[in-house]
Amino acid sequence: MTFRPRIRAAAAALAAFSATAIAQDTPTLPQVGVTARVESATAFDLPASLDVVDLGEGSARPQVNTSEALGGVPGLLARDRQNHAQDTQLSIRGFGARATFGVRGVRLYADGIPATMPDGQGQLSHFALAAGDRIEVMRGPFSALYGNSSGGVVQLWSADGGDPTRVDLRATPAPYDSLSARARVPGRPAGTGSHLAAPVFDTGGYREHSAARRESANLKLHRDFAGGGRLELVGNHFRAPDAQDPLGLTWAQVREDPRQATAVALQSDTRKSAAQDQLGASWRQPLGDSAQLRLTGYGGSRSVVQYLSVPVAAQASPLSAGGVVDLDNGYGGADARASWQGRVGDGDFEFTIGASADRQRQWRRGYENFRDDGTGGVALGVRGALRRDQRDVVDNFDQYAQAWWEFAPRWSLQAGARHSVVRFRSDDRYVTATNPDDSGRVEYSQTTPVAGLVFAAADDLRLYASAGRGFETPTFNELAYRADGGAGLAFDLAPAVSGNVELGAKWRNDAGAAIEAALFRADTEDELAVARNSGGRSSYRNVGRARRQGAELSADVPMGQAWSLRVAATWLDAYFRDGFPLCTGACPVPAVAVAAGTPIPGVPRHFGQLRLQWRGGPWEAALEAWANGAVNVDDRGTASAPGYGLVHAELARLWHAGEGRLRGFARIDNVFDRQHIGSVIVNEGNGRYYEPGPGRAVLLGLEWQLR
Repeated sequence: MTFRPRIRAAAAALAAFSATAIAQDTPTLPQVGVTARVESATAFDLPASLDVVDLGEGSARPQVNTSEALGGVPGLLARDRQNHAQDTQLSIRGFGARATFGVRGVRLYADGIPATMPDGQGQLSHFALAAGDRIEVMRGPFSALYGNSSGGVVQLWSADGGDPTRVDLRATPAPYDSLSARARVPGRPAGTGSHLAAPVFDTGGYREHSAARRESANLKLHRDFAGGGRLELVGNHFRAPDAQDPLGLTWAQVREDPRQATAVALQSDTRKSAAQDQLGASWRQPLGDSAQLRLTGYGGSRSVVQYLSVPVAAQASPLSAGGVVDLDNGYGGADARASWQGRVGDGDFEFTIGASADRQRQWRRGYENFRDDGTGGVALGVRGALRRDQRDVVDNFDQYAQAWWEFAPRWSLQAGARHSVVRFRSDDRYVTATNPDDSGRVEYSQTTPVAGLVFAAADDLRLYASAGRGFETPTFNELAYRADGGAGLAFDLAPAVSGNVELGAKWRNDAGAAIEAALFRADTEDELAVARNSGGRSSYRNVGRARRQGAELSADVPMGQAWSLRVAATWLDAYFRDGFPLCTGACPVPAVAVAAGTPIPGVPRHFGQLRLQWRGGPWEAALEAWANGAVNVDDRGTASAPGYGLVHAELARLWHAGEGRLRGFARIDNVFDRQHIGSVIVNEGNGRYYEPGPGRAVLLGLEWQLR
């Protein structure tokens, strides 16, 4: 199965568009984020927690991982695992914290194109910060309008092209034999806005056996037409040919040497390779003075090969899928929506209605991670005999509607609903006398309503309340193994359904100061959690009720002409409301009790960031303080990673030279060289929960821009 011909055909169309575009004198439409799907009102006037992170010039970071940009967003936790064989850990208000691979519970988009598959699992690896203009983050009930998730929405927007065409070159050497480099070419050739970015990252890794290389390219084209129409085309390529995986450590191993790799990682040469190609197109067309139509389509392919550390003995079972995972994914979809803006009564009114459909097709194969070495021994970390061969398909078809109405002076209402149908189908092609046919199908459907009310208490103050329902289906990785250890897929799993409420306040003034605060609660039925973790495999079950509640605060405070302060703080109380049994090891019957009230693992109770910045002429400097509370690492609450606080510092200077400019910058991460656990692997079956963060690290960089 291959999807590359489709990609090549779409690429040819993309090139043809760029080559044949005709110059027009129509003005460029402003870039409007669709995070809240309301264009008549600003984010300030909506009943939702919204943050926009500027990715423009001035960064002193390597621009490799999305976690670099998200530290100042309240309620959101993004952890760089120092392991490029595994994606960034991302959670919002506690949703997604239990994911041990990929991102789940949070919807991901890149330029309006889903980076979350129909089954609810997403990837951040192809988010190109080097090409980015901004990241939009939505938290709370209104994220339900995006479908299969409960925590929120994270959306990356690439930069547009502009006049004049210029070239940006950047190189950033860093510790641990690391180098990140990028080239950006924004411009407007033949009247077509274009932005090309090509970053490369190479590292020896902070820990033993953690070397990696990433190559990517991102091209965005946009064209404005007579009549106000706008066409955007986005192409993305990502390749990580060989990312080593050091695996997690036990606490004893952390104390012995936090930079070591687990022995089995070296023995089995645990690693992952990934490649992804994706193309998308979006057309926006005004329909008269008050209506607008927007059409979006995309397609792509992603292949992953991962070598695991599953013991040879564990693969003796005829039901074992082996220790090498080989996935070929083809995916695509379309979204169409129409909106109307006008007046109802004495107030402004906007109504949007739309539908979306997406399909993910996956060819999943499993192989043994060993074979006979020819001398009577066993060679590990190599592809052996086939143990799994199945074709999986996930479809979703959603319909949604939303209205925003300023129904009275100082009052506005936003309400909407989304109906989602998600279908899973698996066709097992590996059937033997001892491994029965595991084919099957299951369908999930849910309607997720949401409503919010805003009161403009003053010109610079908004008070709001919102409530809604969200749901999360099991991902294919969670369906892969039954909780009882038997043959077949876990099609008995139910989706987790959450009821979300939020109260908030927003204040800002003409000087640029802004304060936002929110109280939230999310009660979940049929929470998904690990049932057993044995032989290198995790299986899942619905464990009853859970609650996530807390408070968020963010503040932007300009202090004179040169100084500014940014603060983000979160208090989060996440726990299981019902007790449930689980297995530890290969137990036949779950017998270990998890008590009601036990904290959900992977979620710190407190975390926050403070950034103090100074700008004086060509010089810039910044000081950051990060704090994270202790984190439970298993459902029983028997082990935890301690909290920590880190300080980082930045310094930069800008020089102008003719038509170009040169910017030099330096950054010191972890100024005081604190030992800490940067991330955790929740419910790791061998007790290897901990992924240490690096000590003091100095990064130097140069950025040259030629106009």
